[in-house]
Amino acid sequence: MALITYLTRIQFDFGAIKQLDAELQLLGMRRPLVITDKGVIAAGIWDKVKAQLPGNMPVTVYDGTPENPTEAAMRDALALYKAQGCDGIIAIGGGSPMDLAKAVGLMATHPGDSLQPYAMVEGGMTKITPKVAPIVAIPTTSGTGSEVSRGGVIIMDSGRKLAIGSPNLIPRLALVDPELTLGLPPHLTAGTGMDAIAHCVETFMAPSINPPAEAIALDGLVKAWRHLERAVKDGGDREARWNLAMAAMEGAMCFQKGLGAVHALSHPTGALKGLRLHHGTLNAVYMPAVIRYNAPAVGDKIARMAQVIGLPEREATAEGLADAVAAMNARIGIPTGLKAMGVSDSVFSAVADGALGDHCHATTPRQPTKAEYVGLMEASYGA
Repeated sequence: MALITYLTRIQFDFGAIKQLDAELQLLGMRRPLVITDKGVIAAGIWDKVKAQLPGNMPVTVYDGTPENPTEAAMRDALALYKAQGCDGIIAIGGGSPMDLAKAVGLMATHPGDSLQPYAMVEGGMTKITPKVAPIVAIPTTSGTGSEVSRGGVIIMDSGRKLAIGSPNLIPRLALVDPELTLGLPPHLTAGTGMDAIAHCVETFMAPSINPPAEAIALDGLVKAWRHLERAVKDGGDREARWNLAMAAMEGAMCFQKGLGAVHALSHPTGALKGLRLHHGTLNAVYMPAVIRYNAPAVGDKIARMAQVIGLPEREATAEGLADAVAAMNARIGIPTGLKAMGVSDSVFSAVADGALGDHCHATTPRQPTKAEYVGLMEASYGA
């Protein structure tokens, strides 16, 4: 038996942020906490969003979101939420502000002073109730799809990078306005776009039964594959930006089906201290090796993905698809491997332990041993 559920209220298109005031009225949100980061502020995006709010609306802004959100940042933002008597959250940015918003919305309404008991690997999903503070998500990148997803990934005080997840964490509203992604720098466009592709690829390979999610995954994969390179080359390509925004959203709409070894590795790698590793870029680097590894366990799914991205029949193999991903990485400027990102092979054992304990390990179609995770890292290391 399969449980299949979809999802949330979405306003999607150029100019979607113009619906913000009306949507806040529908939600009854009168004193929002805006969670964002300094890059969004510097780019003038917050000013564009603020212009859609009533001039007399009391708004509190937290702009200290780290690249990889932390439990410490959650406490800082939560203190503002409580001190200002906020009644909801507007998250503006990439996946990090949106994930942080979910953590704040959870802890503003649930008991305890630590987020870790609510982590998926700690059995936390059943503890998260519908009392989560309402969240409006406004993405400024096209990658994580966190605006419609039920989870967020946070680096805990313990140092572990863990996911919180529940249908109750899905934002009440997603305002997806591709206008806000115009001019995103090429390296961020590349990394976030490959994140969307990784979501679609891993979801499609995941073994659970959810045909609607698989159909969405293939559509998202096609849109991202056809338009990512264009957006990297021309940040103002409106058609490419629209399609990438849709692909990112679709990637998250479908990954409730489950992800896999790419993400199981990316999460602990992204938590390594002393490095600032972009999640989507890590996914891009790990993806070719994981595609090859999964091939014996996914039937004709490799061939179907190869077909939809336009590979000739003779290349519709795991090797062909993996090579195509690696070639796309090279064309859009993704680093050549973990070594080029500053990851030392001395951390492989610890990262493999983290991957084994990650929630995405449970949904990969072929579950690696520790030695096999190390092997996947070695294959992704680069020269």
